[in-house]
Amino acid sequence: MYRERVHYYINQGSFRKTSLYIRGLFIFCGAWLVAISLQLFLVKNHVIDGGIVGVSIMLSHFAHIDVGLLLLCLNIPFLLVGSIYMGVRFLLFSFYASSVLAAGTYILAPLEELTNNPILVIVLGGLLLGTGVGLIIRFGACLDGTEVLAILFSERSPLTIGQCIMLFNFIIFTTSVFLFGVREGAYSLATFFVAYKTIDFILMKE
Repeated sequence: MYRERVHYYINQGSFRKTSLYIRGLFIFCGAWLVAISLQLFLVKNHVIDGGIVGVSIMLSHFAHIDVGLLLLCLNIPFLLVGSIYMGVRFLLFSFYASSVLAAGTYILAPLEELTNNPILVIVLGGLLLGTGVGLIIRFGACLDGTEVLAILFSERSPLTIGQCIMLFNFIIFTTSVFLFGVREGAYSLATFFVAYKTIDFILMKE
């Protein structure tokens, strides 16, 4: 899956003939789906995703800062580095996606979670998250700076991109177990699985 992501980032094959307006619209919709997943399903149930999204959720819980704002701030250094290898357009679209997500999470923050049922949280939260992230990736941006970091690490180490991602996420999910408990950690892993299977499906569609 991570090779597919790099192909999208660098070659931009699937949307080369797509207008900037259409790409912007799909990225906007994707960012809003992620915002809905975070604020109405995951964050208030102490369920996290991997990468910078997961770190932002944990920091938001303790610092009481909006998760979207944290995600935007934490991603900026990674996106700046990524722009060196993937171009300014990648940087601008990714910053746009993160900004829309920050606005969406801020708007949705006062609302209560839609459900506390763990199955619904895992399935619906994971599907919305995966669909949103998949659309953002498919149309030339990203929300998670750890993917950029993994690409750079893999070029300078014997680890593959996927192994780097899994290493980062292992640290994040282990930390979440200590912060929120074993049950929430298990829910987070299940949500992570649903989300990334959904991302795979979105990226495989022609």
